[in-house]
Amino acid sequence: MRHLTLRHFTRRYLASRDRAVRHLTRFYSLVVLTLCLGVVASTGAGADQPPATPEDRIDVFELAGLLDPVNADALERRLDAAESDGSLALVLQVNSRGSVVSDARIEELRTVIRESTVPVTMWIGPAGSTAAEGAAELALDMDLIGISPGSSLGDLGPEHREQYPTMADDRVGVDGARAAGLPVSDAAILGDFLLALEDEGITPVITEVVTGDDGVPRRQPVVQIRFSQLPLFQQLLHTVASPPVAYLLLLAGLILIVLEFFTGGIGLAAATGAVCVLLSGYGLWTLDTRAVGVALLVAAFCAFAVDVQTGVPRFWSAVGAVSLTAGTFLLYDGHDLSWLTQLIGIVLTLLLMVTGIPSLVRTRYSTTTLGREWMVGEMATAITDVEPEGVVDVRGGRWKASTNRLTPIAAGDRVRVVAIEGVVLEVEPETGGAIDYREMRRSRRARAESGDAAPE
Repeated sequence: MRHLTLRHFTRRYLASRDRAVRHLTRFYSLVVLTLCLGVVASTGAGADQPPATPEDRIDVFELAGLLDPVNADALERRLDAAESDGSLALVLQVNSRGSVVSDARIEELRTVIRESTVPVTMWIGPAGSTAAEGAAELALDMDLIGISPGSSLGDLGPEHREQYPTMADDRVGVDGARAAGLPVSDAAILGDFLLALEDEGITPVITEVVTGDDGVPRRQPVVQIRFSQLPLFQQLLHTVASPPVAYLLLLAGLILIVLEFFTGGIGLAAATGAVCVLLSGYGLWTLDTRAVGVALLVAAFCAFAVDVQTGVPRFWSAVGAVSLTAGTFLLYDGHDLSWLTQLIGIVLTLLLMVTGIPSLVRTRYSTTTLGREWMVGEMATAITDVEPEGVVDVRGGRWKASTNRLTPIAAGDRVRVVAIEGVVLEVEPETGGAIDYREMRRSRRARAESGDAAPE
């Protein structure tokens, strides 16, 4: 066929040189036009992934702690901002061991991620981090998942057991996630993961090769990396929604309210306690909290308050201690308090409610500004044996006491208050008590000042 064509052109050329030239001109023009169209087509194909410029950016949003309503809303807003700003990608830096939002809310977030015009990726880091429960479900819709050394992904829940059997009730590392069919990259640091975005085609070329001072060529980003976290107020709400913080805030608030009630201050302690209780209330409302646990903790402080009024730990202090311990262990459903948090909460509360606040109350009401002198000379009843220390009842209030005589005082005996040393009353038997030497000294001084004292 080609020979026929050449002969044809030869005959036409011999017949008419001018006509042959016109045909050849058209042929070569067509070849040149075809080549030009190929170049344009290849250039247009590469236009889908142009090299990034310094004006381009990648957004990095930190998702730490429990996935709660605050984090969920912030994530959705950050994704909207990335789309409106034309970001090349959104990277979620995740370290979340659980979630407290509903399954419906998780599904909403997954839908937003799937429908996003901006690639959404996840880096589980730094080393030793976790993406569990709700955060792990979000990872199922990511374009790429980076897992740092020692980090894990999983605890998806029983609803994912059929599709991800190894990750439904357990957490896996890089190899396990890759075996489950997820797009995974081994990234020790966030910088490595950003390079993986380019290598996996998630973003256009975002790096350039530079030679360092040591002569070793390296890749470095040529785009802006924009980091974002929760705003201050939202960070506060996210913090108080942590199980240990909400628990300790509740205890601190109740302690301050009891302190204000029995010391009659200017309201500062009560106001601070109310703020602590309100913040704790938000955290407890957000978390999976048992109502019986909250009720037991409140009941514990009511029991403590009974003995705070008397100034001496008795039966109600024991009731408060039992209620406090039970409320601590029953407070959360699905969230574990560390043993250190439990120890701090229980021990410090017992120390304050059994010894600290009662001593403070006694000191407060034994000062001269609140009428200390009326107690000196007052009759009291020994509640326990005073030999030489014990407890006495003064007008319905129980006080620690010590005798200033060698003769012990039996429980039930009537005694007289002769002095106050700090928060301890000094007492003597109702009958047979000698005049205290301090009283004698005061009487002698009073007579000397009035001029009645005999000259020495």
